[in-house]
Amino acid sequence: MSGSAVEADGDPAAAHARRRARLLEQYRAGGGGVRLHKDTSNLFRDRRRAPDHRLDVRGFRHVLSVDATAGSVDTEGMVPYMDLVDATLAHGVMPCVVPQLRSITLGGAISGVGIEASSFRYGLVHDTAQALDVLTGTGEIVTATPDNEHADLFFGLPNSYGTLGYILRARAMTVPVRPYVRLHHVRHTDPEQYFQHIEERCRAGEEDFIDGTVFGPGDLVVTLGRFVDEAPWTSDYGFERIYYRSLRERSEDYLTTRDFIWRWDTDWFWCSKNVFAQHPLVRRLLGRKRLNSITYQRIMRWNARWGVTRAINRIRRLHTESVIQDVDIPIERAPEFLAFFEREIGIEPAWICPIQAWRRDRRFDLYPLDPERLYVNFGFWDVIRTHRHFPEGHFNRKVERKVAELGGIKSLYSSSYYPEEEFWQYYDRSAYERLKSRYDPEGRLKDLYAKTVLGD
Repeated sequence: MSGSAVEADGDPAAAHARRRARLLEQYRAGGGGVRLHKDTSNLFRDRRRAPDHRLDVRGFRHVLSVDATAGSVDTEGMVPYMDLVDATLAHGVMPCVVPQLRSITLGGAISGVGIEASSFRYGLVHDTAQALDVLTGTGEIVTATPDNEHADLFFGLPNSYGTLGYILRARAMTVPVRPYVRLHHVRHTDPEQYFQHIEERCRAGEEDFIDGTVFGPGDLVVTLGRFVDEAPWTSDYGFERIYYRSLRERSEDYLTTRDFIWRWDTDWFWCSKNVFAQHPLVRRLLGRKRLNSITYQRIMRWNARWGVTRAINRIRRLHTESVIQDVDIPIERAPEFLAFFEREIGIEPAWICPIQAWRRDRRFDLYPLDPERLYVNFGFWDVIRTHRHFPEGHFNRKVERKVAELGGIKSLYSSSYYPEEEFWQYYDRSAYERLKSRYDPEGRLKDLYAKTVLGD
């Protein structure tokens, strides 16, 4: 376990209180806009450099307690999932929904949108939250729960991306684990049958995990996962072998629970190919410890800063557009979206993950999925290169329009190109303005549209 995950000595609650007091003093001493000073970010959108007050939250990365009997974990908001998973597995449990990348933080996954193969059971990460301590724009720390005086903030934080407040502490649900996960990979050629199969398995409720991968037209895989106590063998995708390639190579597989949780992280799903990390020689040079999403993010951010691939593309006379998106589509419209995606976008592979709210009586203002419906998340992350010049955001706007047409919604961690009026049609302007007036009346934490679309 990382040494930063759990308090080494003394009273964790008292140490957390001291960090809160220092942060409040720092926040109140500053003026104007605020942005976080932290070690990692999983945002993939351009942001303008601004002389904002930098709020140092790097110390808020401790797991305070794990109560396996109650099925909950009490943790600080900036704890990365790699540490959170270590702390909970030591007690025989895991967070109900663990996003696929080690560096994602619990607070970030609640304020953003976090998803994984257990989401057909438990919804998105914010569906599993029980209580949140939030530093608001007014310089106060309030506790928000589903049924207290700050319930409006509890249901307004998901998809707000720090524009209503920063989560300093969270209590979230956990679920018991078993030592291994058995995987069953089922191949399909027909999209209608593929999504029908996913829906049937979700409705049956017999699996612990369901996700899928689209490798191309007529080449679709659904993966069904169940906890088991024993395994005849286990596969290792943490070094020389690559997980996503195995989906078409075998129909059955076994992983330890820890390796299953991080099965996608070793190769950033399949995006490690963009930094040549799937080449056997490069793989060996990097070594097991550096084959992970944290390394790849550092490389990509270095490249974005220095423009190496931009220069290469100019020499090759190529025009490029990053299309890095996660979109949620009602499952009955999923075949239609897939047909559009293969025809107009053409990125391969794409990740598929079914989602349904854990609680049917809850609705989150800024990410208003219908709690009665089953959705499918399509995740696709690559660069489209063409010899023809298109307006900025051309392919992303196609995606945005199609998602809206099909009654879906997209998360805002990556580039968005909505006109302002259209944006607020999907992300409940009236609810957001009520929350903003109560928790950030002076606008220290920026505006959601300005931050996620304009790049402020």
